[in-house]
Amino acid sequence: MPPVFHAEPAPGKPARSPRTILLVDDEALVILASAMILKQTGYRVFEEHSAAGALSLLRGEELIDLLVTDFSMPGMDGGQLARASKELRPDLPILITSGYMNSTLGIGISHHTLGKPYLLNQLLGAIEKIIGKPQGG
Repeated sequence: MPPVFHAEPAPGKPARSPRTILLVDDEALVILASAMILKQTGYRVFEEHSAAGALSLLRGEELIDLLVTDFSMPGMDGGQLARASKELRPDLPILITSGYMNSTLGIGISHHTLGKPYLLNQLLGAIEKIIGKPQGG
């Protein structure tokens, strides 16, 4: 039987946990498909179906590397969620998805956009450009 090798971080460099994404969309199928591919790729994913749920999570101690939110949601829309999120975590990168790209203009904060509908590889590509690969590499 061949020996088993375990990768260990270089001395002085702690291992980085997987990059964590907060995924917010009121459409269950969008959350299901997007979360599945992100988890399979190696990201850690929190799934929320409302802006209120997302804000509750952002008020906690969890490390979040990226907020990915739909723009058009009942109650608080993605632009309002993005602004409220920046008040809680000013350095948090935000990716807003929308079928109406002009709707994300003028929300008053720095953010990235991805048009809907999107292919899952487009979502992965956008996320990698913003925060990198799942393990920080």
